[in-house]
Amino acid sequence: EAQLVESGGGLVQPGGSLRLSCVASGFSITKYGMSWFRQPPGKGLERVSGISPGSSDTYYADSVKGRFTISRDDAKNTLYLQLNSLKAEDTAMYVCAKCDYAYIWDRCQSDDKYYIRGQGTQVTVSS
Repeated sequence: EAQLVESGGGLVQPGGSLRLSCVASGFSITKYGMSWFRQPPGKGLERVSGISPGSSDTYYADSVKGRFTISRDDAKNTLYLQLNSLKAEDTAMYVCAKCDYAYIWDRCQSDDKYYIRGQGTQVTVSS
């Protein structure tokens, strides 16, 4: 059974940093595009970053561009998201997800192409 488990969230002051991890089991992430979504309190799910198979291409939402960095370690079957210069509006549940399509990164640009998702890790930015 394919599973994703996130960790690394927590409470951090504005301007601080966190590194989120997402460990996959039951499948190899090597051939899949992977993405991070977030859901702020009372709001909808937003895809904030994605990375193609082989790390040749990445996606960042405008709201996080220049502050967040996505990476993957296929040998460890793990996806990462480095969060820097955090702001109060970054407060959300962060969820990693596997694209439904192997190798076809273009199809992974649509938010509804991510059926397998983790339970999430909470990030709270507050002084």
